[in-house]
Amino acid sequence: MRKVLRLAAITSLVLATVVMGAGAAGAAETHHPQSNTCSGTVTSPGTLAGVYRGNVVVTGVCAVDGGAAVIKGNLIIAPGAALNATFALNDVTGTGTSSLTVFGNVIVGSGAVMAMGCEPNFFPCSDDPNAGTGGTLTGHNHVFGNVAASQALTVITHASKINGNLNYIGGGGGVTCAVPTTGILAALQSPPYFDAENNTIGGSLTISGLQTCWMGALRNQIRGNVLVLKNTMADPDASEVLTNRVNGSIACFSNSPAVQYGDAAAASPNQVRGFAFGECAFNVRQPSPAPNGPLEPISVKI
Repeated sequence: MRKVLRLAAITSLVLATVVMGAGAAGAAETHHPQSNTCSGTVTSPGTLAGVYRGNVVVTGVCAVDGGAAVIKGNLIIAPGAALNATFALNDVTGTGTSSLTVFGNVIVGSGAVMAMGCEPNFFPCSDDPNAGTGGTLTGHNHVFGNVAASQALTVITHASKINGNLNYIGGGGGVTCAVPTTGILAALQSPPYFDAENNTIGGSLTISGLQTCWMGALRNQIRGNVLVLKNTMADPDASEVLTNRVNGSIACFSNSPAVQYGDAAAASPNQVRGFAFGECAFNVRQPSPAPNGPLEPISVKI
């Protein structure tokens, strides 16, 4: 099922290039006032670009596709809203690059969708001309505070730098892989899911209480701890928490399915400096790949 999700993601990104590339122009040098909103629709998204002195609230659908967006406060994705920050180029002017820098926190509200970051092979950028063959572009996104999602519908974070914590707490739209009938995921024909891959996280990673299609955390560099707790997924290949380097400790409890290798290609055990508990304990071995591969540890001590 994970392969299907990856194909759906690439298909979604190709569609996103068409749908979200139509935002209004915004020069990177533009300085916005203290209080700001970015709003738009699925068919006519807003463009988040320029320098914002305070907080920014995203309502409706917005994209970071018009150059650098620098937010000196918090970035708030309002309940039910959507932000696509998976562009590498400036698709408004046709020259330069796009990026997202948030000096405060990123807060993802109930029922909201956020995709931040993109990279070759694992999650090609929305505007990568070679996305269909794996892609060549990488996004540039940096959050100096925390990324906190509470009861969100979908949050996908790739190849981004987060100085604080990355938290996915609750949400997911239910234990199903059905595509929603309304909203941005309906337009992209993607089921809800949660993903964190190839990020540098200065704090801790927490994934707790999700009810969704699929969840994974792969190849992240995590300075703090990892907690994966009470997540329930419809996809039997979900709960791929692998190949992470954890300077603190890792604990995984009461997940359905339990943390496993699934069908993750070329996955390896988590490397952990501290302690390892539950489904991610040092003595836990799972088939790699599932269900019939050789038994490999989920985590190893470094």
